[in-house]
Amino acid sequence: MADPKGFMTTPRQDWPRRPAGERVRDWDEVYVPGALLPIISEQADRCMDCGVPFCHEACPLGNLIPEWNDLVSRADWRAASDRLHATNNFPEFTGRLCPAPCEAGCVLAINQPAVTIKNVEVAIADRAWADGLTPPRPPDRLSGRTVAVIGSGPTGLAAAQQLTRGGHTVAVYEKDDRIGGLMRYGIPEFKMEKRHLERRIEQMRAEGTKFRTSTTIGRDVMADDLRTRYDAVVIATGATEWRELHVPGRELTGIQQAMEYLPLANRVCEGDLERSPMSAAGKHVVIVGGGDTGADCLGTAIREGAASVTQLDIYAQPGAERDEDTDPWPTYPKVYRLSAAHEEARDLGTAPAADADARLFAASTLRFTGDESGHVRALHLVEVDEKRRPVEGTARALPADLVLLALGFSGPDRDDGLIEQLGLALEPRGTIARDADFATNVPGVFAAGDAARGQSLIVWAIAEGRAVAAAVDRALTGSSQLPAPIGPYDRPMTV
Repeated sequence: MADPKGFMTTPRQDWPRRPAGERVRDWDEVYVPGALLPIISEQADRCMDCGVPFCHEACPLGNLIPEWNDLVSRADWRAASDRLHATNNFPEFTGRLCPAPCEAGCVLAINQPAVTIKNVEVAIADRAWADGLTPPRPPDRLSGRTVAVIGSGPTGLAAAQQLTRGGHTVAVYEKDDRIGGLMRYGIPEFKMEKRHLERRIEQMRAEGTKFRTSTTIGRDVMADDLRTRYDAVVIATGATEWRELHVPGRELTGIQQAMEYLPLANRVCEGDLERSPMSAAGKHVVIVGGGDTGADCLGTAIREGAASVTQLDIYAQPGAERDEDTDPWPTYPKVYRLSAAHEEARDLGTAPAADADARLFAASTLRFTGDESGHVRALHLVEVDEKRRPVEGTARALPADLVLLALGFSGPDRDDGLIEQLGLALEPRGTIARDADFATNVPGVFAAGDAARGQSLIVWAIAEGRAVAAAVDRALTGSSQLPAPIGPYDRPMTV
């Protein structure tokens, strides 16, 4: 603890964002380049070294947060990087994409703004890359065992890296043409530039991990063939089965799933397309769904030049402070948060029919109507009460040339035939069933990440990847030194 009074004398200061009017004209990350390092040491000094760090419990990775806060406050970047990477394979991803449940569990957050744990994390990760502190770590010897990992999202990549470093020969199979899963084509460039992803992939290649892109297991390679070729198979395909909105008019053109829309914008940034065929340019856009994916659609539509963008959230607007009865510390509270995209919508006035930040809270979609050609032109909605019952006299219509459905995901996609070919047992909610060792009902086949857990956060995805790697290593060799931060039945802290 470098400054025992730091949490009393230093106010919280977050990584500043570029002005909204500037950043919406490009696809670069929203933060001011170089503005984090000058403030981060003092921010790390705010860590109380509290003795019982609930930030550990709030983070499924078990990150050693007080330790690397202290090291950053002392400018010992090498040791801080070692502590950070001891529990997290990809801190530059989580430092940008995770909603930071660790900060909700910070002891300081009981009655003050929490330590900027997420900012400290990303500062360490970026400094480590800049200073060459993250070299490849190939194994000293090979085990002679082979593992196939299906899916290259954070779970698949974490599992593959851990197993490769453990001495196994690992091949990652990805159905898309590039590695990364939703981090590649679901997360917009302004939230995480893909150069961060590319660096990790190159590191993993240098360590020995093999990558097979444009390969759908169940179609291009039969699932039984894969089982025959490898000693173990890890299914980490994610939960990509999107939820539908069953209301009149859903068949109209111009109504798209968020994960049909976002990948095209990312492909424009990759240089594959000159312009997205679903571009929001000049259109009145309505996003149905109040979560992070909806916010990603909002920021993307603004950058594409939408005439207006409105986001519907069926929940009532939360308060600015934690409700100690429903969300007591150290659980992750439901409070009003202003993402970068909502800040842009507020500052630029993108949604004149909505509240200041483009969101309409407590709003439920009734139906869509369209023109004579069958294209959507309006979304009809109604306000709802806390039990989602319509409030009389509140029905109205919003102009809508493009409607994006961001309603979350229910489980793994079953269209490729993987689940049926292997004969995998499923949970009632549609996720892959597994036992306490991450093993499915099929010998040698393991399941991890959202495909088995259900839709979750990136920190849980990486923790699942690390844990399933330890389980596979143990199954192949009889024991394992690989860390297993969570079990398959662990869940976030709740009341």
